[in-house]
Amino acid sequence: MTDYALAVDLGGTKVEAGLVDAHGAVLAGSRHRRPTGGSSTSEQLATAVTDAVRDALAALPADATLLGAGIGSAGPIAGTTGNVSPLNLAAWRNYPLADLVAEQVPGVAVTLRMDGICIALAEVWLGAAQGESNVMGMIVSTGVGGGLILGGRVVAGPTGNAGHIGHVAVADHDDVCACGARGCLEAIASGPRTVAWAREHGFSGETGEQLAAAAREGDATALAAIERSATAVGRAIASASALVDLDVVAIGGGFSHVSDDYIAIVQRAVTEHSDFGFVTKTRVVASGLSGDGPLVGAAALVHRADLIG
Repeated sequence: MTDYALAVDLGGTKVEAGLVDAHGAVLAGSRHRRPTGGSSTSEQLATAVTDAVRDALAALPADATLLGAGIGSAGPIAGTTGNVSPLNLAAWRNYPLADLVAEQVPGVAVTLRMDGICIALAEVWLGAAQGESNVMGMIVSTGVGGGLILGGRVVAGPTGNAGHIGHVAVADHDDVCACGARGCLEAIASGPRTVAWAREHGFSGETGEQLAAAAREGDATALAAIERSATAVGRAIASASALVDLDVVAIGGGFSHVSDDYIAIVQRAVTEHSDFGFVTKTRVVASGLSGDGPLVGAAALVHRADLIG
C-alpha cells in the first residue's frame, strides 16, 4: 500500500494537481492542469481547480491511502485560513481555496501555504538545497514569489506571506506594480513585465518564449531585457540575505529558464552587490526538481509537515 498526498499548485496562468508519494515521486497519469489567467471569472477559476483535482484523484490506486492535500498558492494568502488573494488572479480576493479543495476530499486534512514556501520545502526535501538550513525558494514566472526556511524551519509570518520577495523594492527602479507600490521586483523581473519592457524598447514579440528565441539569436533588446530581470532578482536576493543571512537561494518557475545563463546573471548580481561576505557568499542555484518542484513542494506540506510547524 502506498501513501499519497494530493498536491495542488495555483499560479497566474495555470492550476496543476497530482498525486505525490512519500518519496516525492509524482504518480504517472495523475498530473493534470487547467488554465487560469487574470481575466478569468471566479467561477472559471473554481472550475479549473475542481477539474484538475478531480482528474488527479481519479488516478488514485484502489489500495492506496490519501494522507492529505497540500496547496501551494500564489500570494498573498491569509495566514492559515486557507483563503487566498493572488495578485494576478483579480477575481479571487479572500477566496476560500482550501475549502474548495476540501470539498473534493472529504475527511482529509488540507494545508495551504504560499507557493514560495512550497518551493523552498521541495528544494530542501529533494532538490538543490538538500542539507541546507537557511534557504529561500523563489519562483520567477507570471509573478515573482519566495518562501523562507531559516534554522531548518519554515518562516511564514502571521499572515503567511513572509518571504514574498516579489514585493520588495529594488534600488534604481520605479516600475509601477499591480500591488500599488513602485519598484517591486515582480514589476521589474516577472516574465510578462520583462516582455513588456522589451516591447517598449523595440522588441516585436509578445511572449517569454519569443523573447528567449530572440535572445538565442543574439537580439540585443532581448538580451538586455533578460539581464535586467536577472540582475534585479540578484539585487533583491542580496538585500534579503543581508536581512536573514541566507546560504542558498533555489530558483524555479518558467521564466527562470528564459536563457541558459539566467541563474549565472543572478549569481553575479549577488556576488558583486557589496563587500559584505555574509551577503555575497549566498549561492544561487536552479531548482533541482525542474517542472515537478511546485507539486513536490505542495506535497511536502503533507509528507514533510515536520518542517512547517
